[in-house]
Amino acid sequence: MSIGLSPAYVTLFDAEVKQAYQGKAALVEATRQRRGVEGNLVKFPKVGKGVATLRVPQTDVTPLNTDFSQVTATMQDWNAAEYSDIFMQQKVNFEERTELVQVVANAIGRRQDQLILDALLAGKGSTVAHGSANLTVAKLRDAKKTMDTNNVPAEDRHMIIHANNLAHLLSETAVTSADFNTVRALVSGEVDTFLGFKFHTLGDRTEGGLSIDGSNIRSCLAFHKTAIGYGEGIGPKTEINYVPEKTSHLVNAMLSACSVAIDGEGIVEVQADES
Repeated sequence: MSIGLSPAYVTLFDAEVKQAYQGKAALVEATRQRRGVEGNLVKFPKVGKGVATLRVPQTDVTPLNTDFSQVTATMQDWNAAEYSDIFMQQKVNFEERTELVQVVANAIGRRQDQLILDALLAGKGSTVAHGSANLTVAKLRDAKKTMDTNNVPAEDRHMIIHANNLAHLLSETAVTSADFNTVRALVSGEVDTFLGFKFHTLGDRTEGGLSIDGSNIRSCLAFHKTAIGYGEGIGPKTEINYVPEKTSHLVNAMLSACSVAIDGEGIVEVQADES
């Protein structure tokens, strides 16, 4: 047991990290999830399409011969650790436990999101070219058209954009006018739902965030919930141990998770020129 810390403290800290983590991770609820995975691999089944056949009296039915396949993702193990010096704990004028909860939980949440972002970009099925323009309503319509053409269900569609893209999108009348959209864009400067997409806006992230190349072309991502899978073997779990050599407590949060694209037809990259 960590020196000077009761089991109740450790249990409370772990609960607070999990609560903060669930609030900060932005993308996991937009995915097809598998939690409590045992082993190193998680498999998501993928069911193919079938075509009905004309019935002929007195003949055998024709089976659809639907293709069944699966995609596999490999678990990745992550740590988010920080030292808490026992001398500093006596001198600071804030509750260090609260600060460490936020640091650890945010680090895990961002990493979880990055796993999903990387899988979406790697598994995209089509691309809306940047056309030397930032994110526009016309590009959103093209992404919607692509999904409609691929018979992607209208419910549970999502769009991940960067703050720079949101700023440009809010300059278009079709987004900010109450005749086209909800008043949320007018009141708070946010876009919640538009053209059937649930929007998620991210800023710059040390983990990478939304990909941007050397020409300032940002890869925004439109996708359906069932097109991306997220597996979790170990959810956010913390341990606190005393390290005598550091005269500090080592706070370590762990996560074992993975993400993989299940169906590229439900994932569209929308390029935005941020030059």
